[in-house]
Amino acid sequence: MSSSPFQKWTVSEPYLDIAGTLLEGPYYDEAKNELRFIDIWDQKLHALDLTKGPDSLKTLDTSASIGVTVNIQDTPDQIAVAAKNGFAVVNRTTGELSYIRKAWDNEQDDPDKAHRMRFNDGAVDSHGRFWAGAMNDPKVKNPTNEGVLFRLDPDMKLHRMLEQVTIPNGIGWNDADDTMYLTDSPTGKIFAFDFDAATGEISNRRVHFDIKERKEPDGFAIDVEGCIWSAIYGGGNVIRISPEGEIIGEVSLPTRNITCVAFVGTELFITTAKDDTNDDQLPESVRYGGRLYRIDVGVRGQRKNVFRFEK
Repeated sequence: MSSSPFQKWTVSEPYLDIAGTLLEGPYYDEAKNELRFIDIWDQKLHALDLTKGPDSLKTLDTSASIGVTVNIQDTPDQIAVAAKNGFAVVNRTTGELSYIRKAWDNEQDDPDKAHRMRFNDGAVDSHGRFWAGAMNDPKVKNPTNEGVLFRLDPDMKLHRMLEQVTIPNGIGWNDADDTMYLTDSPTGKIFAFDFDAATGEISNRRVHFDIKERKEPDGFAIDVEGCIWSAIYGGGNVIRISPEGEIIGEVSLPTRNITCVAFVGTELFITTAKDDTNDDQLPESVRYGGRLYRIDVGVRGQRKNVFRFEK
């Protein structure tokens, strides 16, 4: 892959002009041909019927912020989410949220922890385990290294897999299923770990990619060639990173804060956040934050795993 020519794509306008605040977590439900995504800040869950297009947008209000959504095996009427205080299920029709495992129930020595933390990004591994990272809730406290990466197993056992992360983001695995990737956004780094698929254990943390700029890798998706497509918050782009950790492609967008990506066939759907300043006062080249974008990049993404929730 490292010998491949550098590829560039440009997106000039939103696919969906939704004017959200902090759009995140795009997820393609292939069976429904539906793309869903969230607005963490405004506590909303959005869904699009891709057969019908932007006019099909449906929005549900949720009772807490949601950082990521995943499908549940054999349960089409519900989705699993990492919410404000832990792992929950959401009714697809009503938006009702019910916690199945809270993260901070045993923090008797720190009763404020549930208030100042919230869950962010996550993903499901090949054995149906739901991984998600928690961080300081920016509505309460600026993020520190108090973040934790959790793993929820199908039997509802909760494991703390990594401590002292700041903003845990993009999580994924290579096709060989022996390496896990995790982004810690403020560090500018995507880390790699040795991954034991049978046990769910991780070890040998190392730097896979370092942006070495004052920009932050956010959520990502992995394609069938093993490349990571990382959304760059503050960079106005998505970069394609080879299995060797080299940048081999770039998607440029007309706004700064790019948050996450998801594949639909060979199309990349891209969520963004509203700029920190008023969009109306920005140059035209960096407006349009909080919208949904798409671009055909000519390669397919990995299939998503589903959470094997043993009720």
